[in-house]
Amino acid sequence: MSLWKIAWRSIQQRALASGLTAFGMGLGVALVVSVIVIHNVIDQSFRRGSQGYDMIVGAKGGKLQLVLNTVFHMSEPIENIPYSYYREFADGRFANAVETAIPVCMGHAYKGCQVVATTPDMFEDLTYMGDQRYEFAEGHNFLRDEPFTAVIGSVASRKTGLGVGDSFQPVHPNSVEAEAQKAGNAVEDDHHQPVKIVGVLKHTGTPNDGAIFMNMEGFFRFGCHSGGPTATEQFLSKRNGKGEAREKKTEAAHDHKHEPKKSKPAEAGGLLLPGLEDAGGSMQTDVHETEHEHADEHVHGPGCGHEIADKDKEITAILVCTDRSKPKLAMVLPDVINGEEVAQAVMPTRVITELFDNIVGNIQRILLILSVLVVVVAGVGILVSIYNSMSDRRHEIAVMRALGASRVTVGTIILLESIMLSLGGGLFGLLVGHALVGALAPTIAEQTGVIVGAFQFQWQELILIPGLLFLATLVGYLPAMSAYSTDVAKSLTAGQ
Repeated sequence: MSLWKIAWRSIQQRALASGLTAFGMGLGVALVVSVIVIHNVIDQSFRRGSQGYDMIVGAKGGKLQLVLNTVFHMSEPIENIPYSYYREFADGRFANAVETAIPVCMGHAYKGCQVVATTPDMFEDLTYMGDQRYEFAEGHNFLRDEPFTAVIGSVASRKTGLGVGDSFQPVHPNSVEAEAQKAGNAVEDDHHQPVKIVGVLKHTGTPNDGAIFMNMEGFFRFGCHSGGPTATEQFLSKRNGKGEAREKKTEAAHDHKHEPKKSKPAEAGGLLLPGLEDAGGSMQTDVHETEHEHADEHVHGPGCGHEIADKDKEITAILVCTDRSKPKLAMVLPDVINGEEVAQAVMPTRVITELFDNIVGNIQRILLILSVLVVVVAGVGILVSIYNSMSDRRHEIAVMRALGASRVTVGTIILLESIMLSLGGGLFGLLVGHALVGALAPTIAEQTGVIVGAFQFQWQELILIPGLLFLATLVGYLPAMSAYSTDVAKSLTAGQ
């Protein structure tokens, strides 16, 4: 009979005690598996969100707040910046350092899902998770000339029940209407035209799955974000240095009904290149007056549904993809922006890495340490269980020795018992941990946008196998030494 079979028979003789000991080990391993999976879910959720663009330009304030609000649709917006500042990236002085610039506006929600106002370029020019393009499970992207249309993320679609052809009323997140929407009550707003869903995004595993994206022009026409001249006036005041905006020009206004694509200027001189000469951001804050100081002959009140002049528009942030073919310009651009008083440039990947390493990563390490301690305690339970059984097994060990078993053989059998209990409990813990992850998968997908499977293993789990073997050998050593040093004569006499 092999030593493994002898050890298994010994475990069977103490089935209840051995089962409870292995169960305790299993719970500890299940906790470790859960922490590892949760860590990877959080890691993926955070790091996936910032892909597709390498810089965010927003109002002066907290960098983390800007990233959380813009990338993860969390927290509150800092302040607004003038729409005219976006024109600097689209076809102004920053254009020769930029591949794509996407304006976004925050401030509305629907049933707990953030409503993000942007342009169709969001899903035409940006990518996610490297080079993956946005695709639609149903419908299509909203069009520039349809202001009150939107597309919805996969998670937001399930959460709100909205699909292609449905309409909704965006509201302020902290308003009475927002609470009514969360409670499932219909909200009617005579000042806001309903927004129609024209497309449902395929699942991306990014925070965009939980948001609703509407045409920015329709968002401006709601009134709440179209008439606030504060940021714009401050911008113009800083530009002319007199503390007041320049007088409006009387020329006919340009038609901005269709959001133009960014076009590279033919001559780079006089735009960004002068800033490279002293690398100190000595560029002036002059902007193209024709882009933001044009007259609006028909001034409309908030929520009127008419087109809003560019000079009255404000945005929350700009998602910027710098031109990688011009690394010098891309490197100096953040310094130039941060050196001015209008906005700040934030690298989302850097902020997210700092957040994860300094806060989330530390929490994960603490949870992992606590989980490992639970496994160690379970290992100590195996030690106590086997050691306490040694007094009842001395006669059995003496008989084995009398039949020719060596001390090493007896000690090895005890070690094998410890290993079998540890590995058996560990296997049970793996199954329980992944079954728990599978049960929570729908909630994880809804809250984070990350899809996990019940048996989607993480490479860190491979460490459990040698770890459990080492622990089993360590805790089985003391009982094995006790069996090794058993006095055969005394044990046989005591058993008579």
